[in-house]
Amino acid sequence: MQTVTSHDAPQGVRQVEIGPERDGQRIDNALMTILKGVPKSMIYRLLRTGQVRVNGKRAKPDHRLVAGDTLRIPPVRVAERPVDKGPPPSMVQAVLDAVIFEDKHFIVIDKPAGIASHGGSGVSHGAIELIRAGRPKDHIELVHRLDRDTSGVLVFAKTRAGLTGLQAAIREGTVTKQYLCLMTGHPGKAKFDVNAPLLKSILQGGERMVRVADNGKPSLTFFREMEQYTGARLMQATLGTGRTHQIRVHAQHVGHPLAGDEKYGDRDANKRFKAKGLQRLFLHAAHMSFELDGRAYGFSAPLPDDLKTFLDRLGTKGKSAR
Repeated sequence: MQTVTSHDAPQGVRQVEIGPERDGQRIDNALMTILKGVPKSMIYRLLRTGQVRVNGKRAKPDHRLVAGDTLRIPPVRVAERPVDKGPPPSMVQAVLDAVIFEDKHFIVIDKPAGIASHGGSGVSHGAIELIRAGRPKDHIELVHRLDRDTSGVLVFAKTRAGLTGLQAAIREGTVTKQYLCLMTGHPGKAKFDVNAPLLKSILQGGERMVRVADNGKPSLTFFREMEQYTGARLMQATLGTGRTHQIRVHAQHVGHPLAGDEKYGDRDANKRFKAKGLQRLFLHAAHMSFELDGRAYGFSAPLPDDLKTFLDRLGTKGKSAR
C-alpha cells in the first residue's frame, strides 16, 4: 500500500512511500492513479519541470518506481468532479466476457478494440477499471499495456508475485509477444527484421510520438508474411524489444505502414481501406508466452471478426509458405 508520510491536505506537498503493488510501475502511470482528476498534460508538466521527485531526484515519465522509493508530489489543484457512478454495466460485462484465462496469479483477457488499457486522457474507464469493477474482491493490477485501438491478449496480475515476476520478465526480454498486423503495399521479402532505434517524445498535451533516431533506444522487430491480400500483406510481428508504438513505427520505417494507422500510416491507403470497411488500426496482440516459477504460460487470441471480415473484402492473393 502507498503510505502518505507528510502533508495529507489537498493543497500540501505529499511524500508518498511506494508500496510493493507499484514496484516496477512507470511514474507517469502511477501519478495518473494517485492524482485522480488531474489532467494528463499537467502530470507531464510536473514531471518535466522537476516538481515531482523520486528520492529527491528528478524523474522522467518512463522512470520505473521501486518499492520503498519516496515520491514527492507538489500541491495540485483538482477541479471538483461529479461523483463517479462507476462504469456502465455493459462495459464491465464486455470485459468479463473477454476473459480467456485465470489462475491464482493472473487474469487474461482478449481485449476488444476501442477499450483503453487504463483510464486517463479523456478516457473515464479502461480495461483495468472495468475488470476491477467486475471483480471488486480481487486486488488486480495492470501488468502491461495495449494501445486503445489494438485488440488481443492483455494480462492483469492478481498477486504481487505475478505482477513483479512478469514485469521483470518483460524488462529482461524473456517474454514472447506476437502480433498480427496488415502492412500496406508489398514488402520485398516474406521474412525480414527491422533493427532501428526508436526515440519517444511527449508532445504538449501528453500525446506520445515515436520516430527512428540514432540516439533512440535499441529496437528490434521480426516480421513474417502470413498471407497476401490486394494491396497489403498480413504479417506476424514478433517483438525483440518492447518499445512504445514499435511495430507501427518500424512498419512505417520500411515504407509499409500499418493499415488504419492514423498517426504513422499512409493517408491515401487508409482511405481505400476504410472504404472496404476497416474502421480502426489493423494490429492484434495474438500471442504472449513466458515462464514464471518454473511454469510455462501461453495465451492466444484469434483475429477478431471485424478484421477477418475486412480481409475477406480485400481479396486473398494466396497463402505464403509457413
